[in-house]
Amino acid sequence: MSENNKSVVARWFKEFWGNPWNPQVIDELATADIVVHYPMHEPKRGRAEVMNFMTEFREAFPDLNFWGVGDLIADGDYVVGRWEGGGTHTGPAFSDFRLGSIPAASGRKMRFAGTTVLRVQQGRIAEELGQEDALTAMLQLGLIRLPGHDAAMQRSAESAR
Repeated sequence: MSENNKSVVARWFKEFWGNPWNPQVIDELATADIVVHYPMHEPKRGRAEVMNFMTEFREAFPDLNFWGVGDLIADGDYVVGRWEGGGTHTGPAFSDFRLGSIPAASGRKMRFAGTTVLRVQQGRIAEELGQEDALTAMLQLGLIRLPGHDAAMQRSAESAR
């Protein structure tokens, strides 16, 4: 069963979080009452909320892409995966962050990592509970400011050129 669950999660990671994304994967692999929760966002419950969230997230960040790093670990109904990813905000304003909204086409880039625990129920994703490096993402998007951070980011960007 663990290997089957790992296959379900691998497909979910690729088609739901990857780029390009496959919106049909929500109906194909999510339970009707799926819960997706990451601290940066309010929990999403049910296929419709999950679809709406991802549609808006991808409209705001058209190059949004997350990918697994390392092997998936499975035990019974649970699969754990580590990931990295991000995107550039070139689309409409996005207000789904708990710490605030970003205006349309801010041009801000976010790149961060996290770990997710998924519960698979009868071959479908029932829960996706993640912990991400929200501080890094919120700093990059300008939703949090630390003293001296903006100057350090500017120096880093200039030295990368």
